[in-house]
Amino acid sequence: MSEQYTYAVARIRALEVSLFSKSGIDQLMACQTYDQCLQLLAEKGWGDTETGLNAEAMLSREEEKIWEIVKELHIPMETFNVLSYPKLFHNLKAAIKEVCTEEMERHIFYDDVSIPGDEMLAIVKEKEFDRLPKEMQEAAGEAYESLLHTRDGQMCDVIIDRAALEAIKKAGREAKDAIIRDYAESTVAVADIKIAVRSAKTAKSLDFMNRAMAECDSLSVSQLAKAALGGMDAVREYLQGTEYTEGADALAESPSAFERWCDNRIIQTISPQKYKAFGIGPVVAYVIARQNEIKTVRIILSGKQNGLSDESIRERVREMYV
Repeated sequence: MSEQYTYAVARIRALEVSLFSKSGIDQLMACQTYDQCLQLLAEKGWGDTETGLNAEAMLSREEEKIWEIVKELHIPMETFNVLSYPKLFHNLKAAIKEVCTEEMERHIFYDDVSIPGDEMLAIVKEKEFDRLPKEMQEAAGEAYESLLHTRDGQMCDVIIDRAALEAIKKAGREAKDAIIRDYAESTVAVADIKIAVRSAKTAKSLDFMNRAMAECDSLSVSQLAKAALGGMDAVREYLQGTEYTEGADALAESPSAFERWCDNRIIQTISPQKYKAFGIGPVVAYVIARQNEIKTVRIILSGKQNGLSDESIRERVREMYV
C-alpha cells in the first residue's frame, strides 16, 4: 500500500520547490510597502488573472489551488477530514448563532467543506441535526438549545469547539497513517494549552475548563486545568514537565511568541515527512504546509497594511516547512 502514492509523492516533491522558505519570507518582509508585497506574490504565481492584486482574492485562490492538486492526484477527500473539521464545526457554530440570534449576515461561512454555509444554515433552521455527521449531531443539538435559552454565546462556542477537538482526536486514533495520528494529537494538545492560557488570564473556573478541554495522550487535561487555576506561572511550570516545554518558553516571551509556537508545533510535527518516499504522509504534510504558508503571508500583509514594524511582524511569522 505504501507504493500506492508513489506518483503523488513525486508530484508533491516537485511542488515543494515553490513553497516559501525562510529566505523567501525574508524577501517578502524586505518589501517596503503592502503593494510591493502583493506584486512579489503575483510574480511568484500567487493568485491568477482574475484575482489581480486583490489580497483576499489572491489568498482564497491559493487555498483553492491546494484542493485542486489533491483532486488531480486522485486522493479521496475523506483522507483530509481531520484538516477540514475546524472549518466544518465553525460553519455549525456560525449557523446556530445566526438562527438563534436572528442577526443576519454577521457570520462568515466556509464553502470548501462537506457542508457549506447555505446547507448548514438550512439544517440548523429545520433542526435536522441527523443530517450532520455523527460526531456533530449531539453537540449541534446541545449548542442550539443552550444558545436559544441562555443567549450565552461563549457556552455555545465551548460546546462546539470541544466537539471539534473530540472529532479530530477520534479521526487521529482511527487513522492508519502516522502523520494524521500525530497531527491530531498535536492539534488537540495545543488547543487545550490555549484554553488553559486564556483561562488563567481571565480567571475561568475549573468547571469551565473541564467543559472546554478535550482529552489527549500527551498531557493530562486535569493537571493542566488545575495549573491554570494557579495562574500563568503554574501553567508554564506544568508545561515544562511535558513535551511542550517550548510552549512554556514562548509564554514567558510574549503572547505573539506563544501564538507563533502553537502553529510552529504543528509544522514540527509534520516535518519528518520531508524525508519520506512513500505513503500518504508527504501529501498531507504538503497540504498543512501550504495552509501554514498562506496564514504566514496573511500575517505579513496585515502587518504591512497596518504599518507595524518589521520586528513586530517577524515576531508573528510562522516557521516554514521547507
